[in-house]
Amino acid sequence: MEETTVLDLERAGWDALCNGTAADFYARTMTPGGLMVLANGQVMSRDEVVASLADAPPWSRYEIGEPRLVPLGADAVALVYIGTAHRDPDDPPFVGAMTSVYVASPGDGDWRLALYQQTAVAS
Repeated sequence: MEETTVLDLERAGWDALCNGTAADFYARTMTPGGLMVLANGQVMSRDEVVASLADAPPWSRYEIGEPRLVPLGADAVALVYIGTAHRDPDDPPFVGAMTSVYVASPGDGDWRLALYQQTAVAS
C-alpha cells in the first residue's frame, strides 16, 4: 500500500469527522473487530465508535503532520502522525500522536481500519 493511499483514507476519515458523516464512514471502513483507543483511556469497539459518532459534535478543521508509514506485512500497514483537530476557534486544539492500522479485507481487497490509537501531546 502506498503512503498516498493511506493518507487519503485517513483524510477521508477526518473529513467525515468534520462534515458529520463519521458514523457512516467508520461503519464502512472499520473491520468488524476493530478498536479505537482514545487519549482518555477509553477503548471502543466498532459498534461503540459508530454509535458515539452519530451524535458527536463535528470538528471544524484538522491537520495531519509528520506522517510515517510502517509496513506490517503484505496485507497490513500502520500510519503514524501528529494530528491536530479544532472544534471551536476559541478553544485550544486537540493535538495527539496518532496511529491507524489498516488491513486488506480478504473478501474484496479494500483497506479497512483495524486499530486506531491516540496519545495526547502536551502543549
